[in-house]
Amino acid sequence: MQKPEKFIFTHRSFDAVTGTLTLGYSYPGVCDFAETIIFGPSKHKLSSDDQTALENSFRALHMAAGISYYKAYIPQQIEINDGALDDASADFFENLYFNGLGEFAFRNQVKLKNKIKFPRGGKTPTAVNITPSNKTLVPVGGGKDSLVTVEALRRAKQNITLCAVNRAGPIVSCINNSDLDAMFFERKIDKQLLKLNEQGALNGHVPITAIVSLILVAAAIWNGYDGVAFSNERSANEGNTEWEGRTVNHQFSKSLEFENALSGFIKNRIASGIDCFSFLRPLSELHIAKLFSTENRYDDVFTSCNKSYRINDAMVDKRWCCDCPKCRFVFLVLAPFMDKERLVNIFSHDMLDDASQIDGFRELLGLKGHKPWECVGEILESGAAFNAIATKPEWADTTIIKALSAEMAAGADELNKAFVAMLTPDNTKNIPPRFKGAFDETIG
Repeated sequence: MQKPEKFIFTHRSFDAVTGTLTLGYSYPGVCDFAETIIFGPSKHKLSSDDQTALENSFRALHMAAGISYYKAYIPQQIEINDGALDDASADFFENLYFNGLGEFAFRNQVKLKNKIKFPRGGKTPTAVNITPSNKTLVPVGGGKDSLVTVEALRRAKQNITLCAVNRAGPIVSCINNSDLDAMFFERKIDKQLLKLNEQGALNGHVPITAIVSLILVAAAIWNGYDGVAFSNERSANEGNTEWEGRTVNHQFSKSLEFENALSGFIKNRIASGIDCFSFLRPLSELHIAKLFSTENRYDDVFTSCNKSYRINDAMVDKRWCCDCPKCRFVFLVLAPFMDKERLVNIFSHDMLDDASQIDGFRELLGLKGHKPWECVGEILESGAAFNAIATKPEWADTTIIKALSAEMAAGADELNKAFVAMLTPDNTKNIPPRFKGAFDETIG
């Protein structure tokens, strides 16, 4: 098959009765796609400003979700059937596609620089000011970070509703254990994309957090909420490697750079009254691990292991595979703050006493290769956690500590300082005023 030269954003439609949004894309002569996002019926009566904000959010979501289909052939030519973007919007989406596909480009060895060009010269959308409701959606991912946010906002008596895009088992279990109200939304990618991948179309990582963010902004407007509180931490800012003269970051759409860009885009192109931010942005993964360790409500249900979110017979009864970067990192950063017996019970395995994990821990600690292509903390952060437990009696004789202590010893002084620094919050300017009291209370 000849590689398509054009990608088109064809159409979108919304059924207000069922709350179903349909997003259309096309490679002319090759394949037409229809993705659906199901928000469900709403009990909120939308004002005219709400309607404008909702349509603005749908158009932005149409552009963002298209990255999943565009990456199949990354053609030079992009068309938008309902009109070109204004310059600032084009800048936003070109940045999202270029940096959000950074890992994809590196791993597929393709070049994207100066290639992704959205049509420009369109009308600037009107960013309306929706009426404040002081109601916040809190997305739950099933891992420790979002659960720290949930408990912090619960203690602060914020008006929150937990939410998720698609019903993964660990997410549902965590939400059930919270005993809080929740909403679920569904994203259905067109299955024809999978067929193209089987036929040789390019595949790889996309900035899923960007897509989920815009789904939840639309969901907030549709349901009468004015806040979306994510749980991305400052450690997400560190990249993995270099490609085409820029830093490639697996977590680009969780980074502060993207959060700032998205916040500005929402307030200037969708609705000025919506706060979409990360409650944990000032904190390191290490600090979040410390906070999480004080709450045992979720010990039996939370997981950060990506394999537990996939259809995999070997993982049906397991939350942690104990053989991936996420499992290694979460075990390592919880070890300084949790009783050993509790931590090993959570994982059903002592990962620091497993010789098969030595090379994996070497990567986390910067002793080999580059930072893993996963949502893990900084290399310095892993080193600080390792150093903090290296002399503790319960960990000192474990296989990993004994195997790597000599290589880590030279940087012990720096790692001691780093451990203290990583338990000190960074700038809180991105946290909206109404949430700062909850944040201050959380960190004590």
